[in-house]
Amino acid sequence: MPFRRPPRASLVTASLVAAVLVLGACDDSDTAAKSGKAGGPSVIAPGKPGEAAETLSADDAARQRTEDDSPNSADFAYARMMIEHHTQAMEMTRLAPRQAESGRVKALAARIAAAQGPEISTMKGWLDTHDGDRHATGHRHEAMPGMATDAQLKALRVARGKVFDRLFLRLMITHHDGAISMATDVKAQGNNIQIEEMADDVIAQQTSEISRMRAMS
Repeated sequence: MPFRRPPRASLVTASLVAAVLVLGACDDSDTAAKSGKAGGPSVIAPGKPGEAAETLSADDAARQRTEDDSPNSADFAYARMMIEHHTQAMEMTRLAPRQAESGRVKALAARIAAAQGPEISTMKGWLDTHDGDRHATGHRHEAMPGMATDAQLKALRVARGKVFDRLFLRLMITHHDGAISMATDVKAQGNNIQIEEMADDVIAQQTSEISRMRAMS
């Protein structure tokens, strides 16, 4: 009997069946691999800013969610001191509209005030939420980095025009440097996530403003 070629449709059907079987085996293998050593479902945990996500077992994810970020003494000290630090900056910026000559200095002072006023309110609210007495002090005013002395503030209050502009920029650069130093310290020593986020904002914002002020000096 002469050889008869199988219909084309039969060959296509057979190929599709084989492909489905192979894919099914791969899916089963991948599912088993992702289930974790304990056989439970895996969890994709997003990383911190700049870090990649990671795959955790269900147990590890549960432990991570319950990680304690209770404020420690460094967190409370930072909030109290930064309120006072920002308050002095606000006092300095209030002089600019009447005493500065440069429009750029006036605009900078307004920008600083607009940022630090709400930050003071946020830190006071944080202290209230965490039962921290925002009026408590365990530090000396002059010990905070970057703070202007009474004599420097007195000189700024009487300065006018270009003299005010130069003194304001010099004092505020030093003031910002001090705030960045405090924020850097609490990131290393504190434990509360919200305080760390506030410190990150201070570092980013005030580093940018220092660059702007140095260009104006």
